Amino acid sequence: MRTSRPAARRAPGRRKGTDGAAPGRALEALVLLCSVAAAVAAVAQPLVLGRALDLLLRDGDAGRWLLLSAGLLLGELLLDSATSLFTGRCNAAWTASVRTRALRGLLRAAPDRARPHPPGDVGTRLTLNAADAGGAPAARAALAASLITPLGALVALALVDVWVALCVLTGLPALALLLRSFARDTGATVAAYQRTQSLIASRLLEALEGADTIGAAGTGARERARVLAPLPELAAQGRHMWALHGRALGRSGVLVPLLTLVATAVGGLRLAAGELSVGDLLAVGRYAQLTAGVGAAASLLGAIVRAREARRRTQELEGMPALAYGTRLLPSDGPGELRLLGVRVRRGGREVLRVDHVRLPGGSTVAVVGRGGAGKSLLAAVAGRLIDPDEGHVLLDGVRLDLLTHEALRTEVAHAFERPALGEGTVAEAIAAGARRPSRERVRQAARAAGADGFVRRLPHGYDTPLPQAPLSGGEHQRLGLARAFAHAGRLLVMDDATSSLDTATEHEVNQALCRSVRPGTRLVVAHRPSVADRADLVLWLEEGAVRAVGTHRDLWHTAGYRAVFGAGAGAGAGAGAGAGTGAGALAGDDVGGSGSGAVRGSEPEEVRP
Repeated sequence: MRTSRPAARRAPGRRKGTDGAAPGRALEALVLLCSVAAAVAAVAQPLVLGRALDLLLRDGDAGRWLLLSAGLLLGELLLDSATSLFTGRCNAAWTASVRTRALRGLLRAAPDRARPHPPGDVGTRLTLNAADAGGAPAARAALAASLITPLGALVALALVDVWVALCVLTGLPALALLLRSFARDTGATVAAYQRTQSLIASRLLEALEGADTIGAAGTGARERARVLAPLPELAAQGRHMWALHGRALGRSGVLVPLLTLVATAVGGLRLAAGELSVGDLLAVGRYAQLTAGVGAAASLLGAIVRAREARRRTQELEGMPALAYGTRLLPSDGPGELRLLGVRVRRGGREVLRVDHVRLPGGSTVAVVGRGGAGKSLLAAVAGRLIDPDEGHVLLDGVRLDLLTHEALRTEVAHAFERPALGEGTVAEAIAAGARRPSRERVRQAARAAGADGFVRRLPHGYDTPLPQAPLSGGEHQRLGLARAFAHAGRLLVMDDATSSLDTATEHEVNQALCRSVRPGTRLVVAHRPSVADRADLVLWLEEGAVRAVGTHRDLWHTAGYRAVFGAGAGAGAGAGAGAGTGAGALAGDDVGGSGSGAVRGSEPEEVRP
C-alpha cells in the first residue's frame, strides 16, 4: 500500500497567477473584437454600396452612402490590420505561457517521472508543439468571427430577398458536413505527425551526444539511416494532411462559386420580375459569396485541430506528478541520522528496491556498493528524496522527509552527481546556485575542497568566467559539481558516483578535503572503487535491489560475494583491499545476511514520527 502523502503546497518560485493563468486573454478578446468588427463592416458594406448604386442610377444624392461605403471599406482594412497585429502578440503570449508551464511541470516532477521522455521529445514539445498550441486562442477567435460573417450575410440576404436566401441556405449543410469530416480526419493524422517529429528529434540528439563514438567507429552512414528512418512515414503523414486540406478547400472552392452562381441567377430573375433593384442584385451577389465563405473556415479549423493535439502533448509535461512538501522542520541539533524503514520501490510491477530497516548514524560516511543494476542510484535518490518510495518512510533526524518543507529539505540535503548540470552563468554562480546563497569565500573554499580552485584560477576571468567560455574536461566539470554540493552541504550529503571522472590521487585529495573543509554531516556515497569503501565508516551492500549486508569494508571483505563486487577473486586475502575502517553502528533488516560486526539485525520496525 502506498504511503500517505501530505497535501501538495505551492511549489517554490511559483507566483500566484502563473499556473493556469491566461496571459493572452485580453489580447484574445482584442482579436475577437477586431475580427467581429471587421466582419460587421464586411456584412454592412454590400448593403450600403447597393443603396448608393440605386441612388446614382436614379440621379439621387448618393454622397453620404458613398462616403459610408468608403468608410466601411477603410475600417475593414484597418480592423484586419489590427487583427493581424493582436494575433501575433496573442500567439507570442500564449506560446510563452504554454512553454513556461510545460517546462515548470517537467522540472518540478520527480526525476523518474520525467525520464521516459527523451530530450528530443521534450524539445519538440517545448518548441514546435508549444508554438502550435499557443496559436489556438487567436485561431478560435478568428474562427468565431469567420462564422459571424456568413451568418450575418445570410440574415442580410434574407432582408434583401428571402427567396435568394433560401437558395443559398440549401447548400450550407454540404459545407458543414465538409468541415466536420475535415476536422475528424485531420486530428488523427496531426497526432501521428507530431509523434514522428519527436521520434526523429530524439534520435538526432542521441546521435549528436554520441558523435565522438560514431566517428571513431565509422558508423556515420548507419546512424544517419537510423535517424532518418522515420522520415518516409513523416512525409506520408504530411502529404496526407495536405491532401485533406486541399480536398476540403477544393470542395469548398466548387460549392462557393456554385452557390454564388445560383444566387446571382435567382437574383437576376427577381430583378427581371421587378422584385429587386440593381443595387439589391449587387448586394445579393456579394452576400452569397460571404455566406458560402464558411468553407474558408477549413484553414482555421485545421490550425485549431493541430493546436489541440499539440496542447495535449505539452500538457503531458505540465501535468507530471510533482513532489509534495509538508510543514515540518528538522530539529536544530540533529546530527544527520538517516533511517530507511520498510522502503519499497516498484517499476513496472516489479520490486526494484527493498530496504526493510537500516539506520545510518549521524556524521558517518556510508559507501553504497553493489553490482550494476543493484539499485545504488535508486537508493541514493530515495535517501535524498529526489523520489518517494512506493511504500515505507525515510527519516532524517527522526522526521519523515516527505513531511519537511521544501526549504528545510533542500537546505539540509545536498547532492552531487556523475554528470552535474551547471547552467550558463559564471563559474562562481554555478557553484553558488542552490537553496541557500553561500558567500564568495564559501564558494572558493568549496572549490578548493573539490580540487577545482587551481584550474578555475587559470581561466580567463577566474571565478567570473562564463561557463560557455570555460573549456572544461569531464573531470573538471565533475569537480565543479562537487564544489556546488560542498558549498551547500547540510546534515546529509548524497554523492551518486560523483567522483567517477577523477583519477585516484585527485579522488583521495577530495575525500581528505571533504573530511576537513566541508560542513560535518552524514555522507552517503555511491562507490565503485574499494578504496572509497575502505575509507568509509560503513558499507551498505546492495544485491538485486535488496540490502545484502551493512558493515565495515574490512569485515565484509571476508565474504567472497562482496569481493566479487570489486572484481576480486575468491582467493583474495582477507586484508586485500581493506584498510583501517573505523566501524560504526548500524541496524540492518531481516534481508541482511553476512553482515559484519558493525551491523545489527533489526527486530520490530521503530515507530515513525508523524
